[in-house]
Amino acid sequence: MVKDIIYSIKSPYRESMNIAGYTFGFGERSCCVVGALRGNEIQQMAICAQLVDTLRRLEEKGRVVSGKSIMIIPCANHYSMNIGKRFWTMDNTDINRMFPGYDQGETTQRIADGLFKSIKDYVYGIQMASFYREGEFLPHIKVMDTDSGKRETYESIADFGLPYGLIRIPQPYDTATLNYNWQVWGCRAYSLFSTYTDHIGRQSTQTAVNAVLRFLIAKGILKWALHGGMHTRILNEESIRNIQTNSAGILKKYVAVGDEVAEGDLLCEIIHPLEGSTIDWIESPAEGTVFFAHNKQLVMEHTDVFNIVPFADT
Repeated sequence: MVKDIIYSIKSPYRESMNIAGYTFGFGERSCCVVGALRGNEIQQMAICAQLVDTLRRLEEKGRVVSGKSIMIIPCANHYSMNIGKRFWTMDNTDINRMFPGYDQGETTQRIADGLFKSIKDYVYGIQMASFYREGEFLPHIKVMDTDSGKRETYESIADFGLPYGLIRIPQPYDTATLNYNWQVWGCRAYSLFSTYTDHIGRQSTQTAVNAVLRFLIAKGILKWALHGGMHTRILNEESIRNIQTNSAGILKKYVAVGDEVAEGDLLCEIIHPLEGSTIDWIESPAEGTVFFAHNKQLVMEHTDVFNIVPFADT
């Protein structure tokens, strides 16, 4: 294992922010895994930390294929992580909306530029991503629908062994993300979404670590015997049913992520926050699996509280 500082930015008030990369093996730039770009992505950082520890032990046993190399970057936003702020501490900008970056621009543009220059030439790229909504997800892989290596990228989704793979039609704001720019520069890029963001789930962390290891094995980068994981259902992101609240109040849920529901099943109630009476009932619009569940108990009107993945024949 080799630890390098791949980018450093000075601060007038505190020590420099150094982005560390851990490299395993020598030769072709085979795969890069990027963890926390935002200050609340604690699980994403923890997944990469566990990958560093696992790959260190596997490298000592000669499990990294000769002529291949893997880089793990656990965190690229220590300043925000230290104070528990999701976006950049000074101006509330998002590093993952600044790629490919600009070395003469604002601070987050410079960070994105320095990071991207170090990782853009890898064959495969995996980002430990998080979503803007607060809640829990079923673990899944997401790829952007671009023209860069599309067929092979889609076929490789199943190599992670996770239950779902989503294909996303890029929106204008996606064009400044790491995943999109990796693909534009010829890297085959994947975003891995684990169950949580701002706290560490032991099982979900191991699930994500195993998914990355399976991918490295499938691509001939790592030599190791690991179970193949789950069958992956690949679908377009638009096919997921989004369910919102009609009223603001206290959320009382009756289902959790991973539950199977029938059309008409009661998903939750909205309780009046001052009077205690039920003011809304939300039922499932389709038969399927709960893919996402909101995890805050006080919700506003038109809040996304559930996503349902319809069964294949519905």
